[in-house]
Amino acid sequence: MKISTLLLFPHHHFLRSLSKSSFQNYQFIFHSGTHFGSGFSCTPPLNSVELHRAKWMLPSCDFKRKLSIQTTIKLHTEGLSDKERRFVNKLYTGLIKGQRASLAESITLIESTHSRKRELAQVLLQMVLNYHREQEQLNKGKPLAFRVGLSGPPGAGKSTFIEYLGKMLTGNGHKVSVLAVDPSSSTSGGSLLGDKTRMIELSKDMNAYIRPSPTRGTLGGVTRTTNEAILLCEGGGYDIILIETVGVGQSEFAVADMVDMFVLLLPPAGGDELQGIKRGIIEMADLVAVTKADGDLVVPARRIQAEYVSALKLLRKRSKVWKPKVVRISAKTGEGITEMWDRMKEFQELMLASHELIARRQKQQKVWMWNLIQESVLERFRNCSAVKDQIPLLEEKVASGGLSPGLAADILLKAFKI
Repeated sequence: MKISTLLLFPHHHFLRSLSKSSFQNYQFIFHSGTHFGSGFSCTPPLNSVELHRAKWMLPSCDFKRKLSIQTTIKLHTEGLSDKERRFVNKLYTGLIKGQRASLAESITLIESTHSRKRELAQVLLQMVLNYHREQEQLNKGKPLAFRVGLSGPPGAGKSTFIEYLGKMLTGNGHKVSVLAVDPSSSTSGGSLLGDKTRMIELSKDMNAYIRPSPTRGTLGGVTRTTNEAILLCEGGGYDIILIETVGVGQSEFAVADMVDMFVLLLPPAGGDELQGIKRGIIEMADLVAVTKADGDLVVPARRIQAEYVSALKLLRKRSKVWKPKVVRISAKTGEGITEMWDRMKEFQELMLASHELIARRQKQQKVWMWNLIQESVLERFRNCSAVKDQIPLLEEKVASGGLSPGLAADILLKAFKI
C-alpha cells in the first residue's frame, strides 16, 4: 500500500522518527519549503506547484542504506558544474535506455586517466549502481546478468567461439556484451590482437556489444576498469557478459574475481597440456572446453578431454554443488556448443539455488574495493612530492648495488609517512 503525505511545514520530529520506523512501501511528497536536514535529498521540482518527491522501499535497514547512498551521491555531485551534471545525466539516461553510443561513451569515461574525468566516472558509476540494485530488487534479488570469464592459450579459438556463441544467444533473445581485453602495444599503446575485427558477424548484431580494451601494461591482462565496464554493460540491459582475457597466466586469477563462471578453452594439439597449464588455473575453471574438435583433430580432442576429466578429479573443488565438467566443441561446425551452453545454465541455476553465486559476488565486491585502494595508494605514492624526487636517485643506487631494495623501499615509505 502507498500512502502520500503532503508536508506543508517542516516536521523535524516526524522525520527523525521516520528513520527508526519499519514502514513499507511509503511514498512521501514534501512541500518545496520543507527543510529535510542531513541525509534527506529530493529530485528536481516535479511541476508548477514545485513539489519534491522522495520515495523509499522499506524496511528500515533498506531505508537507512538508501539515505546513505543518497548522501554519497550528493557529496560526489556537489563540486560538479552545471555542464558536468548535464553531461553525467545525459550518459546515465542514454545508458539505462539501452543506447549503445551512451554505453561506449560511458566506458571511455571510466577508462580515462584524467583526474577530473575519473571523478565524473565515479558519480556515473554510483548512479548506475543504484539503478542496478533497484532492478535486482524487482527481480526478487536475483542477478540481472550472467558473467562469464573466458580464457585460454593463444590459438585456442576464443574469438571464433565467442562469435558463434554470441550469435546463438542473440538469436535466442539475449543481449550479449563482450569485453575483449587486449595486450597493448608498447609503441602506440593500442590493442595488439584486434579481437573486434575477428568477430565481424557479431559486431554487426544490434543485440551484441563488443568492447576491446587495451591493458596498457596492467599486470594480468585485465584492465583496471573491467569491473566498472561490466557494471555499465549490465546497466545498459545486457544479460550475458563475456570477458575474454589474454592468454594463460595472471589474467585468470584476476578475472576469477569478476565473474560468476570461469571457462577455460584449450586447443587439442598443444603438446602436453597438463604440463603447460598451471594447476592453480585448472582449479579455478568451472568448465573446461576442448576446442577445434573437428576433422583430424577429433581424436586428439578426445584424448585431451579424457586427461582433463582425470585431472579434475584430483583437484580441490571450488563449489559444494558443482563439479567442473570437460566438454568438446567445434566453433567451425557448431558441434557441442549448444550442449556447452546448457551446462553453463545448469551451473548458474545450481549456484543461485545454493546461494553460492550471491556469496561469490559479495566477495568479489570486497576484492574490487581493495584493488582500487591499492591502485590509488600506489598512484599517490608515486606522485607524492616528498617521494617523487628521490625515486630516480634510489633506483640508481639499487641498480648499482650500493643500496638494497628493501632499504630503498623503507626510505621512500618513511618519506611518504607510512
